[in-house]
Amino acid sequence: MDVLRTDPELEMYRTLIEQPEVYEDGFNVKAIIGAIFVGFVMMPGSIYLSLVVGDELGPAAQWTTIILFNEIARRSFVQMSKQEIYVLFYIAGGMSSVGMFAGPIYNQYLVQSEAARGFGVASMLPQWVTPQPNAAGIQERALLAWSPRTLFFHPDWFYAMWVMMVGQVLWRMNWFGAGYALFRITSDVERLPFPFAPITAQGTMALAEASSKTETWRWRTFSVGAMIGLVYGFFYIGIPAITGSMMQKPLRLIPIPFVDLSRTTESFLPATPTGIGTDIGGIIGGFVVPFWAVIGEAIMAAVTLVLNPLLYNRGLWLPGGGVRLTTWRPGFDTIQTMFANRVDLYLSVGIGVSFAVAIVGIHSIVAGLRRARRERTLLRREGPSTFAPPPGRGDFPLWIAIGLFVASTLGYVFLCRHLVPHFPIWWAFLFGFVVTPFQSYIDARMIGLTGQWAGIPMVREAAIFASGYKGVDIWFAPIPQFAHGAVAQGFRVLELTGNKVTSLIKAELLMLPIVTICSLIFWQFLWRLGPVPSANYPYAQKMWPLSALQTSLWVSSTSGRSRLFWEAIKYNVIIGGLGFGLMTYYVLNAFRLPVLLIYGIVRGLGILPHWTILTLIGALISRYYFEKRFPRKRWKQYATVLSAGYACGKGLVGMGSVAIAMIQESVSAKPF
Repeated sequence: MDVLRTDPELEMYRTLIEQPEVYEDGFNVKAIIGAIFVGFVMMPGSIYLSLVVGDELGPAAQWTTIILFNEIARRSFVQMSKQEIYVLFYIAGGMSSVGMFAGPIYNQYLVQSEAARGFGVASMLPQWVTPQPNAAGIQERALLAWSPRTLFFHPDWFYAMWVMMVGQVLWRMNWFGAGYALFRITSDVERLPFPFAPITAQGTMALAEASSKTETWRWRTFSVGAMIGLVYGFFYIGIPAITGSMMQKPLRLIPIPFVDLSRTTESFLPATPTGIGTDIGGIIGGFVVPFWAVIGEAIMAAVTLVLNPLLYNRGLWLPGGGVRLTTWRPGFDTIQTMFANRVDLYLSVGIGVSFAVAIVGIHSIVAGLRRARRERTLLRREGPSTFAPPPGRGDFPLWIAIGLFVASTLGYVFLCRHLVPHFPIWWAFLFGFVVTPFQSYIDARMIGLTGQWAGIPMVREAAIFASGYKGVDIWFAPIPQFAHGAVAQGFRVLELTGNKVTSLIKAELLMLPIVTICSLIFWQFLWRLGPVPSANYPYAQKMWPLSALQTSLWVSSTSGRSRLFWEAIKYNVIIGGLGFGLMTYYVLNAFRLPVLLIYGIVRGLGILPHWTILTLIGALISRYYFEKRFPRKRWKQYATVLSAGYACGKGLVGMGSVAIAMIQESVSAKPF
């Protein structure tokens, strides 16, 4: 009953890049210089872009940084290895987000918002979340007191900053320990393909080839993808970002992020979200994702086209009670429709099917360990232990990773106890030591098979309701509920690029202080230019009030004003989803059919069908055109490098346009 025995395509994804024979430490002085560069150059652009158009630099900053450093190295007659390039890529990815001080900035808006006042929760937000609206730390718009007397935090923010910094340290310990253990299980033991891992690895290799002046097909393919990203990114990101700093409303030639057709089709497809995504990166992603996983997503999207109108008009009988889509109303857009349907049905279905995936995964790993014990080998690797890592990879004993996870989880538990003393502490223990490992394993397995996973929604909300706790503070408490599956993929990329695990440890120790300092400085700078949100930041001005309404709705529910979650939980539907998932998997497995279909169906429950259309187009083009012109494995290698190049090209446009916009914004804010 092993997935890999019935789907040879998965083993093909494992071999898109040869397993490295030698591992090296990619962390050196170049990584330190790169971290400082990203912190002071890339991070402000990412922060500004998130406020203006609702996007972050993400891959843009990563590819821009390594291309810049690569070109400097070439002109200095220095060659950068693939290990050095990937460590720099990793640092750029970790430091090009909006930074940790985005949370306090949003919280200061929340406590002053009309939504919080309207729900009666503004005065109930605790001091360790944000100062009250009349506090000097809010009225003066100062996270720092810029005076000769002190260079530290404003006293009103001391408590909130202390909680945030402790949380940052515990978070890094938690994801590193759990993520490394998941990597050892899903990659070393289960041999899952992680289909998106070769994208980054292939891009790194292409740039390493360019550095050594031995360009091959990787660099040429990467360049093609980059040009596609440059051209499309100019219209998709560049024009809105630049015009947004010069006009009251950004000019968007292409709707971002999708064309919403739900209101147009509601007369004959009621309660059905319809539309199409506008980022052609989805098509290129369809070249990479396993074909049958995409077909599973498409099947789920097609089912909703038939099922949703039926459930809205007539309903469906199930043992334990019927099911109807009653929350949807005519006039709802895509987001409102998705949320309404999730409350009525798909949340419960997703929970049930996710439990089925976890059961299948546990069965698979137990069967694999038993088989390895009998054969004294693990998938062509001889060794005394099924968890034995490749020699020279820099692995450390699993008990250290587990110890990091346990210590950080205990830290979260006691921090919750300190901040919310009346919340039952056993709930925090349950989240940290049961829910997080369970969710993380499902997450890692889905990412390892299909490349993406939406997760199980509203688990935290369920626990808060079930605990019976009354109060606002619990919604902001650092409850240890995480899903670390993406970390396992990160370790897989680290392995494919020939890096030692110790490279990642050193990079994380470097990144934390630089991220803290840069995030603080640039959020302070933007906040002093004007209130956030304001007319200077159009996306935040439009979307933050909606976010505040949603936050205030959930926060107020513990005072008895909302029973939304309990209306969404339907135990008969959960059981039906569990049975459906298990039955479908074992039927497919028994008849030697592609079991990736079920994983695609599971993922289709949690994403917009708008994205599925693009991915399906890409998968069909890949399957029935490119795989006819090239050997299948060779085309998949082309596709991964093409995808990496596209992200780079689009990112370069984003960086350039954001730089222009930031300069314009800074100059326009001057009194002269």
